[in-house]
Amino acid sequence: MDDISTRFIEGFGGAKLALHSMGDAGGRPLVLLHGLFSSAQVNWIKFGNARILADAGFAVFMPDLRAHGQSDAPHDPAAYPADVLVRDLKAVIGALGLTRYDLGGFSLGSRTAVRGVLAGLAPDRLVLGGLGLSGLSGWARRSAHFVDAIDRFGTIERGDPAFVAQTFMKSMKIDRVAARLLLGSVDDTGPEALESVTMRTLCVCGADDSDNGSAQELAAALPDAVYVEVPGTHMSSVTFKDMGRAIAAFLDEPV
Repeated sequence: MDDISTRFIEGFGGAKLALHSMGDAGGRPLVLLHGLFSSAQVNWIKFGNARILADAGFAVFMPDLRAHGQSDAPHDPAAYPADVLVRDLKAVIGALGLTRYDLGGFSLGSRTAVRGVLAGLAPDRLVLGGLGLSGLSGWARRSAHFVDAIDRFGTIERGDPAFVAQTFMKSMKIDRVAARLLLGSVDDTGPEALESVTMRTLCVCGADDSDNGSAQELAAALPDAVYVEVPGTHMSSVTFKDMGRAIAAFLDEPV
């Protein structure tokens, strides 16, 4: 893991964003976005999936989203306008000077990648991990689940639907004030918008992951997409190297 490097770039409003890199700097650029309450380290690096992609020849760039990981977690509501994560993503791509690149995400990272494409980003290929069609269009319901977990943090008992979210927030030392503000900046994306996502897309999802709806339905709704199933639930699928192998195999297809 000694070839991982970290630097900080400026995101929206001057927020410092940690940007982790792995692989040959001359390799094909791949930007990967992690999921809610996670980090680049946990989502992509810790369990070896970033290593698989770096070994496949990619220059892998993995930002920590604002309010996550080593990035800033401001408490000012003005730091969380609509689609602030898309603004940050554009800042990352601009700082890297990328014109040809692939873009991928997991869960909230996948939503952000889709919103980025709708906002004008044009990656050659797109990877949407842990995301289904109803999850993309029904973010308000999903967000409310996490806001509830934040508001009841420390009182949620085992067996409660919010218990897993509380446990993960504890383990990741999430700044709950910042996370709550961030949740309010993410919007729904209706199925009708997906006709604009025209690049070749991989929808990759755990066999036991239905947290964000059906990934098969998402693949069917996109103009040019393929669905690949890997082991795991929403929480565990990123811990299997099958995720990295599936992404590498997809990105190995000719552009």
